[in-house]
Amino acid sequence: MKRLIAQFLKFGVVGVLAFVVDFGLLFVLTSGLGVNYLVSATASFSASVVFNYAASMRYVFTHREDLSRRREFVVFVALSVVGLVINNATMALFVEVFAVNYLVAKVVATAIVILWNFFSRKKWLDGGAEGAGTDVG
Repeated sequence: MKRLIAQFLKFGVVGVLAFVVDFGLLFVLTSGLGVNYLVSATASFSASVVFNYAASMRYVFTHREDLSRRREFVVFVALSVVGLVINNATMALFVEVFAVNYLVAKVVATAIVILWNFFSRKKWLDGGAEGAGTDVG
């Protein structure tokens, strides 16, 4: 249980950094450049996925020996696409139905997606060995 808590805390640090990338780009694209919030959310989420993959697989999860790096990345992206659908659906619901500001909706969506990301990556990507993951690359 202690290992799971420590791993979740590392996941949280990586997640905060990925959130800064995601939220910052969302704000710049939507408020700064006038891009539709869902288009911006898709672009910003995608950029944060690339950062998150590199950091998560290096510092949070242990490489599964039965997965090639290519397959690992494909699984990571597939899980992230589900996260993107959850993200955008939640944002649209809060913005369009509940008339919540898109930035507040992003925070709510992120809270939901965090749970999906951790448990799905733990199940399908984590090799389960002690310590941080192995180097990406």
